[in-house]
Formats: sequence, structure tokens, C-alpha cells
Amino acid sequence: MSQHHVSVRLNGKPRQVTVEARQLLVHLLREDLGHTGAHVGCDTSQCGACTVHLDGLAVKSCTVLAVQADGRAVDTIEGLGADALRAAFLERHAVQCGFCTPGMVMSSLELLRRNPDPTEEEIRAWLKGNFCRCTGYQHIVDAIASAARDTADA
Repeated sequence: MSQHHVSVRLNGKPRQVTVEARQLLVHLLREDLGHTGAHVGCDTSQCGACTVHLDGLAVKSCTVLAVQADGRAVDTIEGLGADALRAAFLERHAVQCGFCTPGMVMSSLELLRRNPDPTEEEIRAWLKGNFCRCTGYQHIVDAIASAARDTADA
């Protein structure tokens, strides 16, 4: 197998690893770099549990080759500090088993950056690529709306 050196800025810190050409970013993060917040839920890019930010954009890390991240910034749930969105997820009971939560949070962060005051319909449309098998989504939608309000009020 072909080996490639990959340099990424992971949560603001430079990291270098050697990967196989076919290795996925999610496996680089979990297996090589020990950042297990991005979950492997489906291996088919359906569930969104592996969502991370690549150069500031939410991507499903099971759809990105590790070599495609070379020279780029990768941000995971582990790199986030305490913020209004994470607090709202806890306060609004948007976390049940927690498996989908990192992907939901990372995806929602991009939504709130693009649209700081989304409607419920816009939130639901944005979340179409993220599946939760526990909560029925209403608490998640409420949490995102609450975080948007809290951020606007700050």
C-alpha cells in the first residue's frame, strides 16, 4: 500500500502522521490521533455522526480521505470550548445516548455561523444529513434555536 505523510492543524495544533492512500479522515482522527468524538455510525455518509469541520466547513469525515486533509485545518468536538450551543444541548435535553451529539453540534455550529437566527424549518432542513435514533429531534431543534437566541442576546 502507498504511504503518504499528512500534516493537519487539529483543533489548532499541528499534527503529522503517515497514512495509507485509502484511509478515511474519520479513521485518521479516531485511530491515529486519538480524537474519538467523530463517531463511525454508518460508513455510507448517511448519519452525520462523523461530522467535523475541515477549513471551517462541516464535512462528514467518512467521505474525506485523510490525504485530502493534508495542509488543512481540522476541528473536532474535542476542540470546542464551553459555548452556548453545547450548553443548550444539555439544558434542552438534546442529548440522550450521545452517539449523534458530536456530529449534530459540529453541523449546527456551521448553521449558526451562516445563519445566526434560523427558523425551526431552516434548522430542520440543515439537520437532514444528521440522524438521531433516540430523541425525535425536537429537543435538538429547540437547543439550536435556544443557542441562537442566547448568542444574539450576549
